[in-house]
Amino acid sequence: MLGMAFKEWAVICAALASGRQALILRKGGIAEDGGAFRPEFPEFVLFPTYFHEHRNGIKPEALPLLAETEAAKPPAGALRLAHFVRVEAVAHVGSLETAMNLDALHIWTPAVVEQRFAYRAPGLFALAVRAFALPEPIDTLDKPEYAGCRTWVPLAEPLRTTGATPVLSDDAFAKQMSAFRAVTGCA
Repeated sequence: MLGMAFKEWAVICAALASGRQALILRKGGIAEDGGAFRPEFPEFVLFPTYFHEHRNGIKPEALPLLAETEAAKPPAGALRLAHFVRVEAVAHVGSLETAMNLDALHIWTPAVVEQRFAYRAPGLFALAVRAFALPEPIDTLDKPEYAGCRTWVPLAEPLRTTGATPVLSDDAFAKQMSAFRAVTGCA
């Protein structure tokens, strides 16, 4: 059972869900304690958001995924939770060069990575994550307490993860982890 959700652009959630990426780059939301992100939870539900997502923030080759994500957007007031992730490694990236060297592992544009890196103080967190599909998507209400610019959202009801399946094979995920470790030096 998982009771914590992680707010992220819906297209990034889709990239994680499809195995296109196994990486999350995070700085922190305005409502974060002290304005800083903390990788507090080893597993969490992906909470797709549409507020900050924008076409210019996604690499051109990922624009079809953005279109698919927008077409599948639930109606106002509704929320669809279909995946969770397990954090396999965390690196604090203090060099913009290192952040840019993660380019092959995600669908954000270099401009978005640079913007996230430079926001407030240089640096960001890179989380290597393994995504799992829930046996059935959960359709629920998007509650007022879920609103705001923050990363972590306690869910009103924890979700069962029994029967969830990894979106990448063990070999494919091992390749992603190897590439992540090669860039970040994370053991």
